[in-house]
Amino acid sequence: MDEGSAGVTDDGVRINVNGRSLPLGDARVHTSALDWLREQGLTGAKEGCAEGECGACAVMVARPDPLDPDATRWIALNACLVPAASLDGQEVVTAEGLGSPTPPESLHQVQHEMAVRGGSQCGYCTPGFVCSMAAEFYRPDRSPGAGTDEVGANGFDLHALSGNLCRCTGYRPIRDAAFALGAPASDDVLATRAGSPAPAPAPTRLTDPDGVFVRPRDLDEALRLLAEHPDAVPVAGCTDHGVEVNLRGLRAPYVVALDRLSELRGLVVTDEAIEVGAALTLSEIEARLTGETSVPLLEAALPQFASRLIRNGATLGGNLGTASPIGDTAPALLALDATLVLVSLDGEREVPLASYFTGYRETVKRPDELIRAVRIPRPLAGVTGFHKIAKRRFDDISGVAVAIALDVSDGVVARARIGLGGVAATPLRALATETSLTGQPWDGETVAAAATVLATEGTPIGDQRASAAYRAAMLGQALPRLWHESQEVAR
Repeated sequence: MDEGSAGVTDDGVRINVNGRSLPLGDARVHTSALDWLREQGLTGAKEGCAEGECGACAVMVARPDPLDPDATRWIALNACLVPAASLDGQEVVTAEGLGSPTPPESLHQVQHEMAVRGGSQCGYCTPGFVCSMAAEFYRPDRSPGAGTDEVGANGFDLHALSGNLCRCTGYRPIRDAAFALGAPASDDVLATRAGSPAPAPAPTRLTDPDGVFVRPRDLDEALRLLAEHPDAVPVAGCTDHGVEVNLRGLRAPYVVALDRLSELRGLVVTDEAIEVGAALTLSEIEARLTGETSVPLLEAALPQFASRLIRNGATLGGNLGTASPIGDTAPALLALDATLVLVSLDGEREVPLASYFTGYRETVKRPDELIRAVRIPRPLAGVTGFHKIAKRRFDDISGVAVAIALDVSDGVVARARIGLGGVAATPLRALATETSLTGQPWDGETVAAAATVLATEGTPIGDQRASAAYRAAMLGQALPRLWHESQEVAR
């Protein structure tokens, strides 16, 4: 925990951890949940990377089930990124809280399988794996099936562990443990708990010499705070802000938590548009935009966004608010011709995403404004693809990201939208390539000509992820790849 004078909190600020209500105590504004838990003697969760990439710090948190507001879903989060104050009034389960307090006879099923199948060696990463695995163990729609390399016959999706890294055991015994899990027992306390609503967000205020942390009661209060404090930093999942705090020593003087504001968590589908609340997590969006309301381009992009641990906290509002040129949601939303609904005390305004970015990490959004929602017009394009080039298949930053959405009618491209990431100071539309495609037959000759144009879009640079020449080459491969994929579907 940070050194210095203690924080000042309301007497009622408490967190339920492993069934015990604990006072926040002398936690500071920028104290992470990981550091606070370890101060309570719960040292199973570890700090490995301090940026949400290794999963050694994973814990389970009770959140509203995205498909049933009267139920709870246990999700795994990176405790190293989450401010302790943001868990005021919430329920947390650490690796120590699984099973009974009298091991080894009463190990949780996940812990037992990890132990008997050799899923732990040095043990540093094990508590994080156990918490991520337990969250998937309790997933309500997990059901037995035929099984594949990535989804077991017990319905366990290995992608639940995509944010957990192990350097010594290897993943085969961990996978074996995951695929050996049965269903929760009828008297399983955590499974029973999931049948009732998750705790409501608690309005919170924490003040110390470093700054102020506030969870407002509603959107109006949040907007008032932003208007009164131009230096305020709005946060949701803290998957970006937490890295700045941990690795760069950022100490924002005023932090406003938006992740649980109901006004930012709606999802409205009409014939004209899909409006997605800016504070819905990416995992919630994945769960809710399915079936008749699915957005195939997002279905392709979101599973490649970092890891499940990160997507359980990350939001569209946060990803677009940081204005990173390598944020994975921006290219997809640009190709979908999305607009942003910006809100302030003066009211709302709608801005095309293509006009939103003005420079490196700069946008048209004023300090007193928030992104309330993202609007995706309907009907959706019929031919879409998302191609992310990175050094790892998952849990990695894009070197290049290309999102393509084409309306093809009678074999002719009637409309083209292409979003690019990682090849300029901002995410951008490939306007020249769009023009070269529009009105042309959707065939190999058109694709080859347009691919040459796409390879020249943007102003790619060389860095540790890729050279400028490689980025340009990957741009040139995107359309031929989509063409071949579309032909496979046509067959």
